[in-house]
Amino acid sequence: MNKCIIVLSVIILLAAQAFAASSPTMESLKQRATARYIGVSPVLWGEIVPGVRTRLDTGEKTIALTLDACGSAKGKGVDSRLMAFLIEKQIPATLFINGRWIDANPELFRQLASNPLFEIANHGIRHKPASINGKSIYGIAGTVNVAEVVDEIELNARKIEAITGVRPKLYRSGTAFYDEVAVQISQGLGHEVAGYSLLGDAGATWSATQVKTALLKAAPGDVALLHMNHPEAGTGAGIMAAVPELQRRGFRFVRMSDYPLK
Repeated sequence: MNKCIIVLSVIILLAAQAFAASSPTMESLKQRATARYIGVSPVLWGEIVPGVRTRLDTGEKTIALTLDACGSAKGKGVDSRLMAFLIEKQIPATLFINGRWIDANPELFRQLASNPLFEIANHGIRHKPASINGKSIYGIAGTVNVAEVVDEIELNARKIEAITGVRPKLYRSGTAFYDEVAVQISQGLGHEVAGYSLLGDAGATWSATQVKTALLKAAPGDVALLHMNHPEAGTGAGIMAAVPELQRRGFRFVRMSDYPLK
């Protein structure tokens, strides 16, 4: 083996060991967070609570398409036509990926993560609403305590980083519902909480016409909430119909991290 390759391999190994040594364990993270919020009771519950970023902080004619991949039993698919369209037309997007979806689509996930068009963001390890006391929404039970919030965010962050080499900076909970304490926990784990300003497909339930109509209402700095994991839905066709018209109107598509958020 070439000596340079051996030296490089040793350097990479030492760097990985150093990172592992400096990275806190899951148990220590949960203990610290639990101690920090002992006796704290949330008073808010919703999609927009303090700390949730819903827009790009710019007046430019930009729009961020955010595509969730939720990973439920019926949500492990991918709209391949939509993703191929975005790649062909060079349309950037932020992909919020759930841990279960990664497990179901490991090679596709690696392909998407390696494409500079796409920013990979954290959609939780189990797609749970972010609560410290078990609140639920749409029949989906939320995380039940501080430690489970940490697990939901951090386990998926580490999963994504282990595969891609890049730790996600943005987190959106399953259902995009939070209490204000869960938002603070996310921030403490190095994640901005990503909401939205433009409902794009209502949980992949809208027709292509409804999706197109929604997107054509875009204002400068909007963050559109959509889904990439339901090829049977109208989402993909609606996006593909709206994109050329938005471009004709002077809109530019960006990733969420391309601008400060507000």
